[in-house]
Order: sequence, then structure tokens, then C-alpha cells
Amino acid sequence: MSNPQANSAADRPSALGIDLHVDLTGPRRRAGLTDALREAVRSGRLVPGTRLPPSRSLAADLGIARHTVTEAYADLVAEGWLTARQGSGTRVAKRIEPRKAPRAAPRARPTWRGPTYGLLPGSPDLAEFPRAQWLTAARRALLTAPHEAFGIGDALGRIELRTALAGYLSRARGVYAEPERVVICSGFRHGLQLMTQALKARRVRTVAVESYSLDIHRDLLTSEGLRIPPLYVDERGARVDDLNRMNGVGAVLLTPAHQYPTGVALHPGRRAAVVDWARTVGGLIMEDDYDGEFRYDRQPVGALQGLDPERVVYFGTVSKALAPGLRLAWMVLPEDLVPEIVAAKGHADWVSSTLDQLTLAEFITSGAYDRHIRSMRIRYRRRRDELVATLAQRAPGIHLTGLAAGLQAVLQLPRGTEAAVAQEAARQGLAVSRLAEFRHEVAESGWRLPVQDGLVVNYAAPSDSAWAGTLDTLCRVMPQPVPGP
Repeated sequence: MSNPQANSAADRPSALGIDLHVDLTGPRRRAGLTDALREAVRSGRLVPGTRLPPSRSLAADLGIARHTVTEAYADLVAEGWLTARQGSGTRVAKRIEPRKAPRAAPRARPTWRGPTYGLLPGSPDLAEFPRAQWLTAARRALLTAPHEAFGIGDALGRIELRTALAGYLSRARGVYAEPERVVICSGFRHGLQLMTQALKARRVRTVAVESYSLDIHRDLLTSEGLRIPPLYVDERGARVDDLNRMNGVGAVLLTPAHQYPTGVALHPGRRAAVVDWARTVGGLIMEDDYDGEFRYDRQPVGALQGLDPERVVYFGTVSKALAPGLRLAWMVLPEDLVPEIVAAKGHADWVSSTLDQLTLAEFITSGAYDRHIRSMRIRYRRRRDELVATLAQRAPGIHLTGLAAGLQAVLQLPRGTEAAVAQEAARQGLAVSRLAEFRHEVAESGWRLPVQDGLVVNYAAPSDSAWAGTLDTLCRVMPQPVPGP
């Protein structure tokens, strides 16, 4: 009759202790083990204080007799390489390092120090990441996750997150979203990269982009061999009527809810016009809704995608709402584009963490996401108001635009002062972005953007502790008005 305790951990030495890699060669087991352990300590692979496995478990791992291990340990204890104490096990002994000849002092190398204050666009206030709420959601998601969730998942992403996003986007952003049309990706850039592959497969060679936009997105498109003529931006957003005069444009990349970085919303007439263009030519609109939840002095602007879900590819992300480090974004696709994006992604989800997806799904469905958005909306509005009031008092000649929504504003500067102001800001430890960094022109087109000097400042990014110093430094680098005669 079998012993019910025969398979207990106590009867399986290999299940006890810790792992230790030992190269054991040659017929002399004891000498070979002693030499291998001695060399591991001498070379520094086993540092002082490292606990070695019990003799029984190491013997089982190596397939040798236990007394061989105990004798090797005893030899090394006698030599001073190891120590053995009752209740503490066998450990690598602390050794006195031999005195080394003094070396010449190394040459001093310049150390790069980042700016003291930062107003660079692209990030929320990272100090306000909802750690406790996210941890609660992660714990609940981990405890309730099915076993299969920890395998290589569906290329679309976890169904829990796609379902949660479909409900949230429909409710909060006016997006027509079904879980089967949602694809999870690792940030907007990843989604845009997938789209370039799908566009090239459709023989699209030209994608219009806004004349003020992110160079990293433009570079991604051009690196895939796509032409990117500029679509000029004015106080009503992108001039989408110009699409009808461009040759061969098969898609357009827009930020209609809050143009990046100028902050204007696409005029309702232009929203309808760009959808009409897409329907007429069979084109696609790529809508980057990067911070659509944050608005202050205006009614919510719904997603353009709601006007024609079969002509608009909707992009969203948690980069501004939570943190860019989460690397979680999504696309809501026209139905006929889903198979092409799945093919581009690789028929499996190789890029997005399952646990992060499940956590975000729980974060949304529990209501924590909505609560966080509403809390941060109040916080950022207060920041924006402080920025406006302080500049009005200390730099009255500076005009601000793009204030009704989003996380950044444009500080319009006197003509010809942008470079000097940015240089002075850097000298005083303040990181800012020049408006010129976002300008996109194509020389052969013959068009030239009206030169507008300015800074793009992200008033959301500084922590509360850094905000006062950041604002003070910003005011100090602003050009002062020239006194009249």
C-alpha cells in the first residue's frame, strides 16, 4: 500500500532549498565540487553573504551523494571561503580585500543635468497617477483572470478591455464602437505603424498631415515611403477643403477635438467636409483623440468617428489621462479594415501586457477611470487659470491661445523672439518647446506657413511642489514690453 506522505515536499529533496549553478566535471566529485565552488567565490560570481543550498538539495540537483557535498562545504569552511552556523546555513564568507595600489584619479567627465523645471508637452502630472486605485484594480483583475489570459492572446487584445472601451467610448466620446472593431496597441505610434502597413497594402502612397504636428509621427510615415503634404491650420483647425486640390491623397491624419499643438477644435463645417471628402474618394480619416476628455470652457466635442464609422479610424490612449508609461492605446476600426490590421499585428498580441489590459478594463468598469478624469479636469483647469492670471500680471504683452481644452497652451511671442526666449529658458533650467518644432512645410509645394513665434507649454506636467517655481521661471524669461516714448 502506498504511503500517502510519499510525495510530500519533505520527501523530495530537489524541491527544497535554492538553485545554484555548478559546473561539475571529472571523475573526482568531491574535488571537482570544491574547486568549482572556490572559483565561483574567487571570481565574484558568489558574493559575500550568499546563502548556499542545503547539502541534501544540492546533492539531489547534482546527482551525487550528500556526504560529497557536506565534505566539500567543510573543506571550504576550513579554508575560509565559507561559513557555517546553526540555523543560518552555509554562506559565502566575508573576505578582506587585498590592498590595491593607488590608481590615478580618473579624469572628470562632464555630467549631464536635466532641467530643473519642465513644461514640455506630452505628459500629464505623473505625480498624480492613481496608484492605490490602480493597485486595487490590478489585484481584482489578477484574482479573477481566467487561466488562459496568461497565454499569447488574441491580436485584437483582451476581450474584457475591448468591451470596457466600447462602452466607455460610446458614452463619453460619441464613438460608434463594438468590441470586434477595437484593437489594443502599445501606444499611438504603434497603432499608426500598423495603419501605415494597411495603407500601403491598399496602395495608398500619400497621407496628408496637419501643418502643425509631431515630427515623430511625420517621420514614421515618411520612413514607410509615404508622402505627407501639409494641410494648413488656422483658427478653425485644419483647412480640409485643400484635400480636394491635392493629388493622390488616400488618407489624412487629424487631431480634430484639440489640434496638436495649437489647441483649436476643427470647425463643424470642416468636420462634415472632411467626411464628405473621404466618402467621395474612398479615403480614410485617422483621428488622433489624444486628450479629448479634458475640456474647460466649452461643450464637449464628440469624436469625428461618430459621423462615419466606416471612413474614420479612431485612436485613443491613456498617455494623457493616466501615464504614457502604461503603453496602452486602442484603435476603433472600420469593419473592413479589421482583418488587415490583425494581419499587420501578427495574428497574436505580442506587445501589450495581459495584466495591464485586464487592470485597465477593471479600472474603467469600476468607475475609477471616470472619477480620475473628472478629478484631473478640475486640477488642470486650476493650473490653467493660474497660468493665465500670472502671465497677465507679470507678462501682460503675452497672448495665450488653445486654452479651452487639453493640457497645453501656446504662448504667442513677439516676432523674432522665439529662439532667444527658448535659449534663456534653457539657461535658467526650464524645458520648453518652440512652436517652430511642430511646423511642417514642403519646400516644393511653394506654400509657406505664416511665421508665428511662440512656445508650447504643458501646464499639466509639473508636480504641485514644482509648479510655483516653474511658473516663476517662465515669467522671468518672457520678453518685456518696450516702454513707450
